[in-house]
Amino acid sequence: MQVLVTFRHMEATEPLRRHAENRIERVCKFLHSPIEAHVVLSVIKHRHIAEVTLVGSHLTANATEETADLYSAIDMAVAKVERQVKKHVTKLKSRKHIAAAEPAAAAPAAAPRASRSKVKTMRVKVEAMSLREAMRRLDATDVLIFHNTASDLLSVLHRRKDGTYALVEPEGLDG
Repeated sequence: MQVLVTFRHMEATEPLRRHAENRIERVCKFLHSPIEAHVVLSVIKHRHIAEVTLVGSHLTANATEETADLYSAIDMAVAKVERQVKKHVTKLKSRKHIAAAEPAAAAPAAAPRASRSKVKTMRVKVEAMSLREAMRRLDATDVLIFHNTASDLLSVLHRRKDGTYALVEPEGLDG
């Protein structure tokens, strides 16, 4: 990777160049293929400005910091670029996980809609029985679907939190 350090309105010093290069090298470990980094250091009166541009594959990260000390300006600008790079890398990783999961789940056309709304489907056997028999069988579970022999309707019986029973029957099915 190529690291360019440019000095504006000041004399180029080797310790500043090494400091900038070392900080940039730390950030580049997060990218698979960093192409180049450009650091521009400038002094205008008492303002020390560090501008960092990191170019990688499908990413350009920029940051500018201004402080009273050039070393701290470099550190703060590189920290901003590092946050941008980490955010970009986590986005790419999350996209890979989503893309890998889609082909396995895309069997019928209705399957993606069900997976987005988080609906869990469960098949149950519906038996014909009286309400009293359904109450007796409800002790094993909290919800029971059965064909009510008294009303000749499909009914749902469930136990409420207070311990009472609730019977749900459809209405308006008279064709």
